[in-house]
Amino acid sequence: MGEMGFGIDPNVVLTVADEVAEVHALGVELGIVIGGGNIFRGIRAEAMDMDRVTADHMGMLATVINSLALQDSLEKRGLETRVLSAIEIRQVAEPLIRRRALRHLEQGRIVIFGAGTGNPYFSTDTAAALRAMEIHAEILMKGTKVGGLYTSDPETNPEAERINRITYLKVLEQRLRVMDATAITTCMDNNLPILIFNLRKQGNMIKAVRGEKIGSLIST
Repeated sequence: MGEMGFGIDPNVVLTVADEVAEVHALGVELGIVIGGGNIFRGIRAEAMDMDRVTADHMGMLATVINSLALQDSLEKRGLETRVLSAIEIRQVAEPLIRRRALRHLEQGRIVIFGAGTGNPYFSTDTAAALRAMEIHAEILMKGTKVGGLYTSDPETNPEAERINRITYLKVLEQRLRVMDATAITTCMDNNLPILIFNLRKQGNMIKAVRGEKIGSLIST
């Protein structure tokens, strides 16, 4: 949503699409998971006395909207993409079938995973960890609005210190709010490293893929 209060900022979509295209040009196989908080956030709706399951389903559908927006922008750059949805919406996205996702990646297509896990009570972070395991990803990269993992929220605490490297257990023990505990535990159990980096800074995505020292790495 960029600097907007809600919705989709076309400039942000274009910027992200440009960076994804640059990474894809390196021959990297890309699976992308997008959140939907810019349109609807389920856990926030629960506070408005909305049923949590209903709210989470609305949030998952919001991720499909974002997935289609990114797909459109990528295809205008001549890239082949597929949106796979964990909630069946055949008119706009393919149903999520793991072997189909692997085949698309092998064919050089960019796969965008929509609708989270398809189940309420699970976050987009958990969906990203799950999809990463299913496609045998080498690393899970989370693009955020800050430069990495901090001891506290750097937007509210100027004294917050950035952590360059940390173990999964320390993230859980210190309750660092970078990803939810289920996602961290899933990655820890399967030894999948997590890189947290600033998605808003142009060029960071390609730097992350090339292994340059940016952001924060969570590993064993």
